[in-house]
Amino acid sequence: GLQQPLKGTVEREVAPSEVAILFQDDALLPWKTARDNVALGLILNGVPRGEALAQADLWLERLGLAGFGHRFPRHLGGGQRKRVALAQVLAREPKLLLMDEPFASLDAIVRARIIQDVAALVDRERISVLLVTHDLEEAISLSDHIYLLSQGPRARVTRDYPTPLPRPRDPVRARMHAAFAPLYGKIWNDLSREVDRRP
Repeated sequence: GLQQPLKGTVEREVAPSEVAILFQDDALLPWKTARDNVALGLILNGVPRGEALAQADLWLERLGLAGFGHRFPRHLGGGQRKRVALAQVLAREPKLLLMDEPFASLDAIVRARIIQDVAALVDRERISVLLVTHDLEEAISLSDHIYLLSQGPRARVTRDYPTPLPRPRDPVRARMHAAFAPLYGKIWNDLSREVDRRP
């Protein structure tokens, strides 16, 4: 992990090289093209440059950015930058993807499309994901389990909600599933009670 636990133990079955992190703000290097940004992590992990660039092209194509590899981050829109950042982490073929509010800065339409793409890729590549989000609809439509955390710097899990939505799942259509609204209501009520406990 990034930090040691305050108490207890954390068991990890995957090596650090098999874990990737997608943050809210991308970490694209402004002086490198989209293609070079995607290839960089592979090159740093010992993949020969030619092979890394071929993988970068493949992942950019999978994420709808074929033909955009030569562009610098400043010439990409927010959704395109997010797709490059996603290609950057998925090119490493992680077993576990940690996502910290990765869609928060995107407008609604771009956000919905990228969420659909992420869900399809994660299902197809069989990647486990730990998603941190404040968006309850996003949590329900993407997750198999939702964990509600207490507030504060020493947050702990206060509730666990299994998501009864079938897989494979389209996150946009999942919101129309009969189980969506009741689960949303239950979590919202528990979340409201947790917020009301604020000192």
